[in-house]
Amino acid sequence: MQKGSKTPHTDKVGKLTRKQAEEIAKTKMPDLTAADMDAAVRTIAGSARSMGITVEGA
Repeated sequence: MQKGSKTPHTDKVGKLTRKQAEEIAKTKMPDLTAADMDAAVRTIAGSARSMGITVEGA
């Protein structure tokens, strides 16, 4: 994905599964302030939603 949506709450630009969010969280864990993996996944999911990406299963 090159860019997020200009209007993320109305125009969705992609999908992210929980498994994909977990993989991203594992990679980003040292940079996140999350206490555990579940919190890290929720952080990644929230960031994705704010860019107009639909998060499935999170």
